[in-house]
Amino acid sequence: MRIVIWVLGGLGVLAIGTVGAWWWYTRNIETPDYVVVSRDGDFELRDYPAMTVAEVVREGPRSEALRAGFRPLAGYIFAKERSGEKIAMTAPVTQEPGDGDGWRVRFIMPRAWSLEDLPRPAQEDVRLVRTEPRRMAAVRFSGAWQDAEMEKYEERLRAWIAERGLEATTAPTYAYYDDPFTPGFLRRNEVLIGVEGG
Repeated sequence: MRIVIWVLGGLGVLAIGTVGAWWWYTRNIETPDYVVVSRDGDFELRDYPAMTVAEVVREGPRSEALRAGFRPLAGYIFAKERSGEKIAMTAPVTQEPGDGDGWRVRFIMPRAWSLEDLPRPAQEDVRLVRTEPRRMAAVRFSGAWQDAEMEKYEERLRAWIAERGLEATTAPTYAYYDDPFTPGFLRRNEVLIGVEGG
């Protein structure tokens, strides 16, 4: 009986240590700098600087396009098919409608890398792009990455934009801060829309 207690205790300590390490790692991933212009509960008006991103475009439903776009971008930063050093993972992974039925999936590059210094992608469809500075309205929420949830928060964000007298200037961007293995209630998700005014 004593052995069973020791084994269960050891497994408990191991589980707690693993969860603690995972929590520390996920909370210490680099995220973009932005200035919060105003805050209203779960809504924020933010000013983002120019950023360098790696992007691919994939067609199909949103969730399938996200998975399909993640693979080549992960292959790029982890140097799976190219020479040169690995690039650190950042958060969030973003997704926005592209042309036609496509979705643009992006990894934000760490601040330490300039566009000129980044290794060239091995795959032709992985592009390195410098974004323009922009003002974004954002709403933050937790939960699963289901279309109904994304649409619900997009509608709430559009209503907030209208109430504030702002003008939406871009399609929505969906931002995923956590990996798919993170329980829904611990995930940080956002919908962002470029705006003028405020």
